[in-house]
Amino acid sequence: MAQLYIHGKSYGVHSFLLQIRSLQDHKPLPGVTVGDIGPKFGYDVMDNGFLALNNVRIPRENMLMKHSRVEPDGTYVKPPSTKLAYGTMVQVRANIVMYSGVVLAKAVTIATRYSCVRRQSEMKPGHPEPQVLDYVTQQYKLFPYLAAAYAFWLTGQTMMSVYTTSSSQISKGDISVLPELHALSASLKALSSAAANVGMEECRLACGGHGYSHASGLPRLYTNATPASTAEGEHVVLMLQTARYLMKSYNQSLQGEKLAGSVAYLSGVQPVPAAGRTRNMLDLGVLCDAYRHRAARVVHETAAQLRSELQAGKDQADAWNATSVDLVKAATAHSQYFVVKNFAERLTDSTLDSSISDVLTRLCQLHALHGLVNNSGDFLEDGYLTGTDIRQARRHINALMAKLRPDAVALVDAFDFPDGILNSLLGRYDGNVYEHLLEWAKASPLNKTDVHQSYHKYLKPFLEANRAKL
Repeated sequence: MAQLYIHGKSYGVHSFLLQIRSLQDHKPLPGVTVGDIGPKFGYDVMDNGFLALNNVRIPRENMLMKHSRVEPDGTYVKPPSTKLAYGTMVQVRANIVMYSGVVLAKAVTIATRYSCVRRQSEMKPGHPEPQVLDYVTQQYKLFPYLAAAYAFWLTGQTMMSVYTTSSSQISKGDISVLPELHALSASLKALSSAAANVGMEECRLACGGHGYSHASGLPRLYTNATPASTAEGEHVVLMLQTARYLMKSYNQSLQGEKLAGSVAYLSGVQPVPAAGRTRNMLDLGVLCDAYRHRAARVVHETAAQLRSELQAGKDQADAWNATSVDLVKAATAHSQYFVVKNFAERLTDSTLDSSISDVLTRLCQLHALHGLVNNSGDFLEDGYLTGTDIRQARRHINALMAKLRPDAVALVDAFDFPDGILNSLLGRYDGNVYEHLLEWAKASPLNKTDVHQSYHKYLKPFLEANRAKL
């Protein structure tokens, strides 16, 4: 990616193909300085580097000219729309949503399987040690992330399907779908990658000390997946991009325009609480309405705050910066509503077997209720939900975890990760954890000899020298 200049005039950043090394001896070509940037937190197999060019000629034909181009006479031809650049970003971000679901699923698989192998402490005096997963606290650590893994996996599938469908429209010149796709993929990428990071660490902690060992597979999984949080944009930056689209859409709704797609709820009549009635907090319709109301309210209040900053005399940039925390909150609420709504809608598939539908419904309920309880202030703030509703939600979470406990192993097995892909001794499919942990430990280079060579080189001479002094 580089700035395109024609006759001294800049036309912005464009993509170019550039050969940087010789095909004969692999040395950098004249004028090219290239190197590695050094160790990173993870992703050691990825060679991120730096590049500097000094009077290097790039042929005109090496410019990627799908949308914009430069004619042989130097004439610059603009793309039909600058938004066409969003296309590739949307695809990558949609993939990251799916990827976040996958890595979270791997971590939950490891922790859930190990929690069924590991037995610890007497729950009742004189009784056998129970499986760690029988402790409700362990279920509360893992089951919400099991539900989130399914939620993000399904959301990633939906996003890729939408992108594939939209690509055909874009290729025909219809770019009307790009702004929404860009905004939605940005916030979902931010939401899912951040949740996956937190979830992977929680799964590591749920495995106790063994989770810290590379034998668990969790440290490597975490360090390799963490780059997704900043790849294609750090989550706050992406949420602010989505917030810009939300503010624009909300203002359009105020002018009487009917919104469609993921922001249609902003122009619709918002759900209101039924006075004096107790809701069924397991009803997915009730839960979706709650998330919808919360998203619409936060967007409305954020737009009002932004207007207030502008009316106070601030310019657009300063007003936006002053409201940025609320803008991120609005985009987060919007994306969480989309995930819950998408999960619930996927359960309406008539081809789903009833037994599968039942257990997936419990996962969807758990995902929605867990998010609701963790953000209860948002739902209580304007009185949409009551303290009774939140208490009911907490009770339902415990009941759902008890119902999901017998299916926990089957639910992680359903991800169908082979042992070679999972790369974890704790999460082995056969459950033979401790036998393989011992063999893995024996294979350590430090165990090749009973006495390490450092003893003979350093410690033995030191001991002998000091023994002689005695």
